[in-house]
Amino acid sequence: MLHREKIEEREHQLYAPYAVYSDQSEGRQHPSQPDLWRSCFQQDRDRIIHSSAFRRLEYKTQVFVNHEGDYYRTRLTHTLETAQIGRTVARALGLNEDLVEAAALAHDLGHTPFGHAGQDAMNDLMKDYGGFEHNLQSMRIVDHLEIHNPQFSGLNLSVETREAIAKHSPHAINDLPEGWCSLEGQLVDIVDSVAYLAADLDDGLQSGILTLKQLNELELVQQAVDKIKSRGKSTDFSQTRHPLISQIISILVEDLITHSYHIVKESKVNSLEEVRAHKDKLISFSKDVARIKGKTHVFLNDNFYQHPRVKRMSYKAYSFLNQLFNIYMNASNMLPIEHQKNYEAFGVPRTICDYIAGMTDRFAMTELAQLTIPAKF
Repeated sequence: MLHREKIEEREHQLYAPYAVYSDQSEGRQHPSQPDLWRSCFQQDRDRIIHSSAFRRLEYKTQVFVNHEGDYYRTRLTHTLETAQIGRTVARALGLNEDLVEAAALAHDLGHTPFGHAGQDAMNDLMKDYGGFEHNLQSMRIVDHLEIHNPQFSGLNLSVETREAIAKHSPHAINDLPEGWCSLEGQLVDIVDSVAYLAADLDDGLQSGILTLKQLNELELVQQAVDKIKSRGKSTDFSQTRHPLISQIISILVEDLITHSYHIVKESKVNSLEEVRAHKDKLISFSKDVARIKGKTHVFLNDNFYQHPRVKRMSYKAYSFLNQLFNIYMNASNMLPIEHQKNYEAFGVPRTICDYIAGMTDRFAMTELAQLTIPAKF
């Protein structure tokens, strides 16, 4: 039987010396008994999956609002894609796969409804109360807002998982280790961008906002097509775009693995402490791939995120959240009782922000209708 001690032994056999080992974890804020069958990071992963915030990701927007169609990515599908890519890269680099998976599954818990437009709206609405940033909101969820134990708030995750979720946001989180994040945390930050770039290209094509003719102008797409051709495969993507999107991910992942491996090797880091103390981040793309990836992000911003159809959704999202926030600020006794209990600890504006940020797209729309339309009760 593969109990926890055996899992921890295998980590030392499989992982690189600069990886994070579960039996060397700095522990949890609230001490708890180790599990018989799972490492501490496997426990963290399971606590995240069983959280209500994780379940709500199914109905939170990536780019398209939830009712636009079942095909388009939601925060949940994006999260799973990020975790899958993250484990692949971690395995290749000899990093802790379980830690990467846990952090990847939690990295978007703090996102508002209505995608990036929702985050922009909440940041604007909270500008006089400390602002809003989704990484910090993810930390609020795992540290305070999820209640899974009557004795304390939060999920009581390990220090290392919390560090990887925070990804050393520019805002200070005082009880996390100083210096750079672990390689596992650095990895999650980057594969997140790989997952959403590929997904947004795919969703853009599916929606008809982007065309294959437009994409053919991108250097990243040209490289993907050339690789597919070199294997004698068809480059007619009119029936299925999967080979193209899959090859784009492969190009980015292969470069991330090989370049990061060489950078880590050249750095001569030999422990987690040396990773945190190093002068630079160590997980990165090569300059050439970073350049063509950057151009692809610019293309998406100009041709997809700024498209009138997407901007109309963004405008409506901003309007929804603005109305909800102001209604609650003027009548804070309308929040559910369990949320009103947080007023003393967090203040009224932050508690209202927490409540709205936790909403799904459809709940936010239903809630606004119930508060503003007389026929809705």
